[in-house]
Amino acid sequence: MIDQPTALAGRPSERLTRDQRLEMYYYARLTRDVEERLTILYRQSKILGGLYRSLGQEGGSVASAYALDRRDAIGPLIRNLGSMLVMGVRPRDLFAQYLARGTSPTRGREVTNHFVHLPPAGADEPTIVGPISMLGDLVAVLAGIAMGARMQQRPLVAMTYIGDGGTSTGAFHEAMNFAAVQKLPFVVIAEDNKYAYSTPTAKQMAILRIDQRAEAYGIPHELVDGNDMCAVYDASCAAVARARAGGGPTLIGLDTMRMKGHAEHDDTRYVPPAVLEEWQKKDPILGYRRHLIETGTAGDRDLAEIDAMTKAFADEQARLAEADPMPDAADVRRGVYAGDDVLTPRIELIRSPFAART
Repeated sequence: MIDQPTALAGRPSERLTRDQRLEMYYYARLTRDVEERLTILYRQSKILGGLYRSLGQEGGSVASAYALDRRDAIGPLIRNLGSMLVMGVRPRDLFAQYLARGTSPTRGREVTNHFVHLPPAGADEPTIVGPISMLGDLVAVLAGIAMGARMQQRPLVAMTYIGDGGTSTGAFHEAMNFAAVQKLPFVVIAEDNKYAYSTPTAKQMAILRIDQRAEAYGIPHELVDGNDMCAVYDASCAAVARARAGGGPTLIGLDTMRMKGHAEHDDTRYVPPAVLEEWQKKDPILGYRRHLIETGTAGDRDLAEIDAMTKAFADEQARLAEADPMPDAADVRRGVYAGDDVLTPRIELIRSPFAART
């Protein structure tokens, strides 16, 4: 590991207000509830395309994105639904995407979270770039956003995610090297899922820790427990602060486990049952719930109320999206050329009931 002095004194997670700590729990629970509802829709054959769950990894997406400001840029992958919720994306828009409704951000042309939100100049809103199917390319895109913002003298930090398999692509290495040489305000979250689809990590990289990828580029790196939301938040805050201060990019490795297959059609028969049993005990949401209780932040009743709140919200948003119309056939030739805004609607961003973030 390259030792770098943190820009923050003490643990950032210890300085969060009570509402902020509960808000992180809210987003983690909402992520799981939205995905549970998506699973039901998938099994009812209402989902068009595949469904890629983040079961067991919700905490890493939520806690890392929570370290960003409202005007920063984020590039989630298909399992980083939690990061999109933190940045204000409505569950209804995500449901509409999976259901290919005409009201979805892509007007039914694409599914999953493959859409973009580009805020107008000066708006207190994030830049959100959806996943790119060619793994690794999103790292280059977010590095470009970071460079563009610096040229415009905007204090923006860009953050994106990559899985263990994606770190073996040429696009990832080229983009990381470029970001390092240019000292861009950039944070990359590398999730060690233990399996790139069905290939175990040990069979596609010789290094022992995914964050050691960064040593080739000479940038700070750190491996944290990806199921410990406080640890992920602390590491992300330090990396974001370093980037904003001109210290360049950081690679944060998350030691975690994908508890579902690559997609819902994948039964994970290639994963030893004992491995899944071991990681099931490390559930990030249950772990954070225990932390909130042990620190006196909240009691069982407080958290049960949040559980009921997120489930009801996810169910309501799913019902609204299901009632939305299918795409209009008359629009099939629209949104093909630049200048036609049929596919570039402004997504309505929302805040949580806690509204704790600045």
